Amino acid sequence: MYSGHRQNLMSLFREFPSDVIFLKGGSVAHRYDTDFEYPFRQESNFLYLTGIEEPDMAALFDCKSGEYRLIIPRRDAQFAVWMGYVRSADEYAVMYGPDHIMYNDEVPDWLKKRQPGTVHCLPDAEGDIRQLGLKSDTGHLKDALAYCRAIKSEGEIDCLRRSAAVANQAHLDLMHTVFPGMYEYELKAVFDRHTTQSGHLHDPYSGIFASGPGSAILHYTGKNRMLQDGELFLVDAGTEYRGYASDITRTYPVNGSFTPIQAELYDIVLEAQNTALNQIRPGQKMEDIHLSAARIIIEGLRDAGIVTGETEELMEKNVFALFFPHGLGHLMGLDTHDVGGYPKGTEKIDRPGLRFLRARRTMEPGMVLTIEPGLYFIPALLEPAFADDKYSPHLNQKKLKELFGFGGIRIEDNVLVRDDGIENMTNVPKSRKEIEHVMNR
Repeated sequence: MYSGHRQNLMSLFREFPSDVIFLKGGSVAHRYDTDFEYPFRQESNFLYLTGIEEPDMAALFDCKSGEYRLIIPRRDAQFAVWMGYVRSADEYAVMYGPDHIMYNDEVPDWLKKRQPGTVHCLPDAEGDIRQLGLKSDTGHLKDALAYCRAIKSEGEIDCLRRSAAVANQAHLDLMHTVFPGMYEYELKAVFDRHTTQSGHLHDPYSGIFASGPGSAILHYTGKNRMLQDGELFLVDAGTEYRGYASDITRTYPVNGSFTPIQAELYDIVLEAQNTALNQIRPGQKMEDIHLSAARIIIEGLRDAGIVTGETEELMEKNVFALFFPHGLGHLMGLDTHDVGGYPKGTEKIDRPGLRFLRARRTMEPGMVLTIEPGLYFIPALLEPAFADDKYSPHLNQKKLKELFGFGGIRIEDNVLVRDDGIENMTNVPKSRKEIEHVMNR
C-alpha cells in the first residue's frame, strides 16, 4: 500500500528532476514542563508514505530516481535501558523496505553532496533546510500530498472499513447500555473499553458524549453530567485502525423511547441525511448536497410550526443556518477532518451555513467522507435572531424558547464514493424503530 502511495506522490514531481523531498515524521510530545509522554501518534503524511509508527524518523525522496531513503535516529545503550531494544539499520531495512537507510546525522552531508535545486518539505522542516543553505519550497509538497490523500487506495479503504466495523459495534454496545442516572464519562468508558479490547489504541479525535442541552454544543467537551430521563443523548465518536479514522454520530433518547417532539425533530434530520446520501455520486459537490439537506430541515421545521415562510425565502435568507450551522460533512482518512477538501484555488463560500463546509471538492470515486446533518436549538444563535428584522418574522419565538433546553440532533455516517453511488460503512441503527428496539430489549 505504502509503495503505491509513494509512486503516486513522485509522479507529481517528475518535472523537478533536480529536486528532492524531505519529510519529517513525528516526535514524542510531553506535558508542559514535565517528562510525561503523551501517547505517540505518527504524523499523518509520513504515515501515508511509509507506514512507520515509530517516532523520530524522516525520509528523503529523490525526484529524479524515485529512490526512498529512510532516515533513522542513532540510539545509544541508555535509550535501550529506558525504552527497550534498539533496532539496527539492517532490521529497519527489512521491516520497511526503503531503497537506502541513513542515520539522521548523515543527512546534512548527503544533501550538500546531492545539491538539489530545491528541497520540497512541509513548514516544520523549512528552518532545518535553510540552515544548510539550501532552497526550500513548502507549497508544492503540501498540495501534492493533499491531492494524493483525497482519493483512497484499496488498502486504505480496507483500513477504513475495519475502523468503521469496530466503531459500529462500540456504538451499538453504547446504545444497549444507556439509561437515566448514568454519567457521560461512564458512557465514554463503555465506548473506550470496546475499542481498546479490539486493539484500537488511538482515538482519531476527542469524542463527544453529550446529554440534554449539551447536545446543542457542536464540540462539547464536558463529560461530567448525569443523564436525565426524557432527554436526548448525542454520541460522536470513532476509532483508528492503522491510523485510519472512523467518525460516527448517533442521537437517541436516554430512556429508550422518543417523546412526540423528539420523534418529529429526529425524523427531520434522518430524512435530511437520507436525502443527502441518495445524492452522492461522482461529479456532485458537497455544497449542493448541503443545501438539499438544509432545505429538508427548514421545511420540516416549518411543518412543525417552529418557523414560518416560503421555502425559497427561508433558504435565501439563510434561516436554515440558525438550526444547522455546520457543514454537511468532510473527507476522512488518516485524519478525521482529512486533507484535500479544498483543492488549490478553491475558496470558501462566505454564506451562513456554508462557510464552515470542510470540503468543496467535486466528488470522485475513492473518496471517503462523512454525511452528518444536524438540527440544534442554540440560544447563542437564536436570541440575536429574535432581535434581527431579517430573521424574527420567520421564527416562532414561543416555541423556540420552550426548546432552548432541548439540545440537538445529529446523525453521521461514513461513506465511500463509488462509480454508481456509495458504500455506507456505518451500520449502527438509526431509524426510530430500530433504536427503540435496541434500547428496550
